[in-house]
Amino acid sequence: MMHSYILDLAKRRKTVRIFSQKPVDLKDVLVALETACQAPSGANFQPWRFVIVTDSRIKRKIREACERGEKEFYSKVRGELRQWLLKRGLSWKKAFLEEAPVLMLILSERKAPYSTESVWLAIGYLVLSLEEHELGTVTYTPSTPEAVLEEMAIPKEFRLEAILPIGVSADEKTKEPRLGFDKVTFLNTWGHSFYCTSKKETTSNRICKSSQRLLGSPCLSRFLWLRKFKAFASWECKAYLGLV
Repeated sequence: MMHSYILDLAKRRKTVRIFSQKPVDLKDVLVALETACQAPSGANFQPWRFVIVTDSRIKRKIREACERGEKEFYSKVRGELRQWLLKRGLSWKKAFLEEAPVLMLILSERKAPYSTESVWLAIGYLVLSLEEHELGTVTYTPSTPEAVLEEMAIPKEFRLEAILPIGVSADEKTKEPRLGFDKVTFLNTWGHSFYCTSKKETTSNRICKSSQRLLGSPCLSRFLWLRKFKAFASWECKAYLGLV
């Protein structure tokens, strides 16, 4: 498979809840915002709005508004979710909202079509751009977003999608594991592996594996590969290439 800088960033990025007090260059944050604004959106409404907060007094008010709602949420949560939260040491206390050098409130315009979906596409762009500048974050979604909107006097036509604390990571926790590509990707029909699926190490199976390696080679064109292997390729490999 050819090298991908975007894939490298995605694999490196992790959730960060503990931040260094090293100052953040707001120019890096603005580059990330400009990147986010290039995301696609429903009917090109571009329903995203961003509020950058660096004032410690305002960060404190946002934290207090969030923690009031989190206390209620954590008092009611039960079962597997409660165990999941406890295992990771998560609680109603959201110190990162005050300790991170920068907070970013991310809003969506309520009346815009597909506004939530569009804004979260933009967030995906944003977090990768932050990672490029070696800045960490967590996409925190408050239990009571309306309390934050009220505290910040944000117009009612906008909803709060997430709050991103931004800074240099001091979080030693490792990235949560991801499902393998082969576990989540199918070809043509549900459950049909994107790769050749024969369990027996037959000649056709070996050719399938060879085809996968060759497809990842930047030195071999599809045309040359077909000339060499079309007489031997299995039906599944042909399907992989869209030949049948």
